[in-house]
Amino acid sequence: VEWGRYGIRLNAIAPGPIYTKGAWDRLSPGKDALSRGDGNPMGRTGELSEIQNLATFLMADGCDWLTGQTIALDGAGYLANGASFTHLANLSDQDWLAIRDKIKSANDQDKANRTT
Repeated sequence: VEWGRYGIRLNAIAPGPIYTKGAWDRLSPGKDALSRGDGNPMGRTGELSEIQNLATFLMADGCDWLTGQTIALDGAGYLANGASFTHLANLSDQDWLAIRDKIKSANDQDKANRTT
């Protein structure tokens, strides 16, 4: 509302789970990408190209009147389940420590594979 008079449009994309190896190894260690689609009405995780397509649309000519929106791109996961990460509330301290160790291991492995 504040910036519209200056022709500035502000929109946001709220993505659901999108598989990338780096993110998956850290956020869902030990699980494959398909396992996160079980609670989704579309039965799958999203694809990076779907976020790219929505971002392109939001920046395209002809979309000049769309502003102030947050667009959930999650296969209706939020509508069906309330949030993508509600299962984390049930984790014990031991679970969190194990996850931390897996994330650290994935980070260390990524660093070891880097070249300069």
